[in-house]
Amino acid sequence: MALGGSRPRGRRAAGGWAPCAALALGWALGWALGAEPPHRCRPDAALLPPPLRRLGGPALLRAAVPRLRGGWSPCQLYRYTPGTPGTPRPNGTGPCTRGWHYALPAAGLRANLVTQWDLVCASRWKVPLEQTTHLLGWTLGSVTAGLACDRFGRRPTFLLSLALAVPVGLAVALAMNFLMVLVARLLFGAALAGAFLALYVARLELCEPPHRLGVTMVAGFFWIAGELLLPGLALLCRDWRVLQGAVTMILALLAACWWCPALLLESARWLLATQQLERARKTLQALAEDNWPQDSLLTAELEALSEGAPQPRYHAVCEIFSTRVIWKNGVILGFAAFIGSGIRHCFTRNLAPHLPHFFSSYLVLVGTEVAACLFVCLTAERFGRRAILLLCTVLTGISSLLLLALTQYLLELIVLTLSVVGTAASHAVTMLSIFFASEVLPTVVRGAGLGLVVGASFVGKAAAPITAIPNSRGFFLHHVVFASFAILAVLSIMLLPESQGRNLPQSLQDGENQRRPPLFRRPPCEDHLPLLASHGIPHDYSRLAASTKRMLGSLDTPHEM
Repeated sequence: MALGGSRPRGRRAAGGWAPCAALALGWALGWALGAEPPHRCRPDAALLPPPLRRLGGPALLRAAVPRLRGGWSPCQLYRYTPGTPGTPRPNGTGPCTRGWHYALPAAGLRANLVTQWDLVCASRWKVPLEQTTHLLGWTLGSVTAGLACDRFGRRPTFLLSLALAVPVGLAVALAMNFLMVLVARLLFGAALAGAFLALYVARLELCEPPHRLGVTMVAGFFWIAGELLLPGLALLCRDWRVLQGAVTMILALLAACWWCPALLLESARWLLATQQLERARKTLQALAEDNWPQDSLLTAELEALSEGAPQPRYHAVCEIFSTRVIWKNGVILGFAAFIGSGIRHCFTRNLAPHLPHFFSSYLVLVGTEVAACLFVCLTAERFGRRAILLLCTVLTGISSLLLLALTQYLLELIVLTLSVVGTAASHAVTMLSIFFASEVLPTVVRGAGLGLVVGASFVGKAAAPITAIPNSRGFFLHHVVFASFAILAVLSIMLLPESQGRNLPQSLQDGENQRRPPLFRRPPCEDHLPLLASHGIPHDYSRLAASTKRMLGSLDTPHEM
């Protein structure tokens, strides 16, 4: 993975990229499971007033519609209160007694959660409830997995999360009622979030500074590829239970393959930062033995790492609160990720009337993700993370303000253009905020800190299903609040340091020493010591071992936390 020779590099890249497609399938399932097909209530002649029971077809329609007070919808037609035929409720309607008729398939499925439990009309609020619960699971999973990454390691957290996703995914597929679906989807989201976060951190910590952005963006394209696979998989499965089972089996196969240590090793950076020198030595030897099996100097330096190894020292996330720079960076980037995720619904809502079909709207949203990934990949390494994050936030804020104030006066084409630009820019803000946070947070608390930032982004995503609740009038307020937050984020991003071309901070002190450079001046490139390089590896490992021993010698006797 951009480290070492070509053969190890390809294997490590596959270990860090391939699981993203499977995790994206699990994430995108909610789009298909909650898609609402066109529907209408099946008529029940026994509930009609006696004068209407002998009528049918257009005559019945003409006679029945005037009896409905106010506006009406297919949910209201032919619905009267049971037991008192001909006596409508105050709103003119009663419950459906013969079920619903659905125009299928919806999102490629002939059966989903909506059709399974009739989540329409009076029960339509249960669909946003399920989506919000699933996003809450991703939030809780991100925070919990981040804590586990810093205490038990990146690899065990990833494997445990994948292993938990399999039985929970089967529980979703076999759920007997809607409450079981809610609980199982909550746990399923938490397990997927844990695997995503642990893999993200482990992949980043294996990379040299020049390759961190490229490797992460390739992983983003694998994620998008997984999202693009979902519609085809839905067309093949046709039923939501079969689709959920198929995605779960993919995750089970992934979990079985990734138990092999050669595909995903523990992060040597985290092991060194937490003073687990014996495990660090074994990990570094495993990384190097494919290319340099006969290097005696390298072997001697790696053996020296375990001499007089102290007890491991772990750091709690609470230590972030006692810092100044690390805490400031985490809050700003978490705030930016929250805004980028939450404001996206303000733009996609303007696209909905022009994309009535599920596949068209889904593919357009995935297309904006592709555009955002390409833009970040081409610009963030050249101009810096902070400048591009600032630019994307400005685009998001301007697009949101223009749509908020001038939608009724702008041409439809301009509204669509602003919506597409805002959707892509907001996704870039979220993606770059998470990546930026992973670079500026120190290794000893990177998992927990990044878990909080990722969790904030999923809290922002929950705004979309909440505002989709029927009769909800909070969309305008939602748009105003997030547009104001976007302007505030523009000012706060100026306070961030620049991480381009710099080594990842290891300790809390390293994180506190980060400084804010001028906005458009490239920071001086630091000399970086890759974990594996194709040339000069004995010298590099000699310096790494010597610096590690000097660090241990300068510290007091550590204690386990």
